Amino acid sequence: MIALLRRDLALAFRSGGGFGLSLAFFLIVVTLVPFGVGPETGTLAVIAPGILWVGALLACLLSLDRIFQLDYEDGSLDLLATAPLPLEGIVAVKGVAHWLVTGLPLTLAAPVLGLLLSLPGPAYGWLMVSLLAGTPALSFLGTFGAALTVGLKRGGLLLSLLVLPLYIPTLIFGAETVRRAAEGLSPATPALLLTGVSAAVLALIPYAAAAAVRINLK
Repeated sequence: MIALLRRDLALAFRSGGGFGLSLAFFLIVVTLVPFGVGPETGTLAVIAPGILWVGALLACLLSLDRIFQLDYEDGSLDLLATAPLPLEGIVAVKGVAHWLVTGLPLTLAAPVLGLLLSLPGPAYGWLMVSLLAGTPALSFLGTFGAALTVGLKRGGLLLSLLVLPLYIPTLIFGAETVRRAAEGLSPATPALLLTGVSAAVLALIPYAAAAAVRINLK
């Protein structure tokens, strides 16, 4: 599994799906917001939690179609499906690889980008906590969407349409955690709900995604 993880990370960087693309998109989204809503600090502070979470969510979408597509095109996916390692484990490794390439860098960069949106000081720690708890769910749900659309030509738009509704609970609880922290309220409840959503996704999605891959390979 470690060798497969290293291989997926190498493929992600070689194919242009590395953390640089996601970070650049995240930066563009955050930079454009003040031009659209105005530079008022009070306004930016109010919308900062939602904007940062929406930006991270959209940045995660950029490389979802590459999770299985490259392996499908060169035939590696058929070999992986018949390997001694269970397909559920392979799917989990690919989800972890996607998170390491996208979710983790976005989490580390978010506090810096929060400065551009005048995010209140108490919210910075909870911003990182919420992204650490929520971005794994985004990557694994994206893995499920990629499994459903593997083999489809130009399936990127369909993948986005399938995955975005599944992202809504994570987005709601993640943004609410940061918003409450920014307003001086207790963010414990939405943070626990966010953690619960991620735990459920990590436990169930590998099985659902593996089943989808098996169906598409028949």
